[in-house]
Amino acid sequence: MSKTIRIGGASGYWGESDMAWGQLLAAEPSLDYLVFDYLAEITMSLMAQMRVRDPEAGFATDFVSDLTRHLPEIARQGVKICSNAGGVNPDGCAAAVRAAIDKAGLDLNVAVITGDDVMDRLDSLEEAREMFSGDPLPNAKMIVSANTYLGAFPIAKALGEGADIVITGRCVDSAVTLGALIHEFGWQSDQLDSLAQGSLVGHLIECGPQVTGGNFTDWKSVADTLVDIGYPIAEVSEDGACVITKPDGTGGIVNRGTLGEQMLYEIGDPAAYLLPDVICDFTQVTIEQVGPNQVRASGARGIGVPDHYKASVTVTDGHRLSLLFFMVGEDASEKAQLVFDATLARARRKLRDRNLPDYSQTELELAGPESHFGAFAQFAQTREVAFRMSVRHDSAAACALFLKEASGFGLATPPGLVPFSGVRSKPQPVVRLFSTLIDKSLPDIRINGTAFVPAPPMAPSSVSRETPKPPTFDPDTEVPLVQLAWMRSGDKGDKSNIGVIARQPDFIPYIWAAVTEAAVRERFAHFVNGDIERWYLPGSHSLNILMDKALGGGGIASVRNDAQGKSFGQILAAMPIPIPRQLLQ
Repeated sequence: MSKTIRIGGASGYWGESDMAWGQLLAAEPSLDYLVFDYLAEITMSLMAQMRVRDPEAGFATDFVSDLTRHLPEIARQGVKICSNAGGVNPDGCAAAVRAAIDKAGLDLNVAVITGDDVMDRLDSLEEAREMFSGDPLPNAKMIVSANTYLGAFPIAKALGEGADIVITGRCVDSAVTLGALIHEFGWQSDQLDSLAQGSLVGHLIECGPQVTGGNFTDWKSVADTLVDIGYPIAEVSEDGACVITKPDGTGGIVNRGTLGEQMLYEIGDPAAYLLPDVICDFTQVTIEQVGPNQVRASGARGIGVPDHYKASVTVTDGHRLSLLFFMVGEDASEKAQLVFDATLARARRKLRDRNLPDYSQTELELAGPESHFGAFAQFAQTREVAFRMSVRHDSAAACALFLKEASGFGLATPPGLVPFSGVRSKPQPVVRLFSTLIDKSLPDIRINGTAFVPAPPMAPSSVSRETPKPPTFDPDTEVPLVQLAWMRSGDKGDKSNIGVIARQPDFIPYIWAAVTEAAVRERFAHFVNGDIERWYLPGSHSLNILMDKALGGGGIASVRNDAQGKSFGQILAAMPIPIPRQLLQ
């Protein structure tokens, strides 16, 4: 029989529930690996700020505390752990884990992979340009952290040298899974299709329950079970093909929709998905339901190996302030707008009096009158709204002026203003993301202090691009997109993507014909200031949309409440799609 490796995806971000530990350790048959992804761009920014305040901080402390509780069972089963919980301080994380192992009296080998931190090599980045805007690297005094996205081969090597627990700093999210597969199956750096398929497996389980019913378009189908949602298990064969499932008796669901949504989540061009170890082509990936809560994914191709790493540099960039209020009564939205305009006018008058420049960003967001839907709002008239007023400025004092005027306007407003009764807001420092490409020779990658040399690059091969066949029948009705497709949206810096997966193959020509770049731009005109691209994936009957300059700067640099584009899929879901009635039947 061919070898099959079972891997549990136990964490998708720093701060997620710890329920996966017990659930996956109790799975039958037992798992070979538990993998944990803790790091988003925002997380790296937060950890960098933590380490500025405390040099011993900067890693996911809950990984250490959760691991400590389960160490005896981990040792008993022999399940191996791969995690990027090291954040900006992997040595500190590894030291804490080793101390917990010693205290428990266990014999487990911990490997720590370093080298992603290139703060001591900023001189080599002087000519670096931001990947998307082309802006030069800011002054070194403004830089808080600089980390490269490392790949999977150092993890595989650490496992090959006997590690039971591998801790990394910033690596690409899917690398914790791919590293285990490289080790188990002996894949080499030139086996590109295997590496691409293993990367797909890692991408599918890197966000934990997002592939088992979390954030699912058809949320009502799993609403009664989400409290006990199951975390994903990938059963992977030697060619990299996988079946995604979940532990028996757990909530959620695994089907074509949940898998398709996660495959397209937060990627750009699906025919050139760049990872440190391989350039992936996901356009021919097929998604097949093979049993209850069992979906098979195969068909990823590797088309090359990049000659560079992506690096995330976090940069201090002034301050921001956001204030939450409620307005109740007739014309609630109009009254909220008046409060914002008047507060801003008062604050700007004081800025001029102090010879300070204007705010670099201002934003009023209304929750209630469908402000997220822009010109396509259907229920804009409401008698109560929550509204959020935000400003950005180089000076914290300038943000404090806005706070002062917002607080002092309380007795002069239209009636119905209700202040938020929680903790009072205060100016917050902004840490902006600067993404760039660096040569693979720059990072000093080490495994427990021993140098590691990455594999050489391979120039990418060409990829054939396809578009769906034209519609067969003339449309004679319209239905919302959500009736024809599943969808999910996410972010990468200031970009947002929306993956759209047809519920039936016959629907895709009509979806493609309607969801054009121009139609998407019209629907998101109030958010998007950059280019819009879309691509077709014939293997999964889906398309991916990427919108640039869509998130007000993205991450903590944005003053928007939804700085990650999480709502964008739901906005697109309401778009009317012309289609023949006979297909709907």
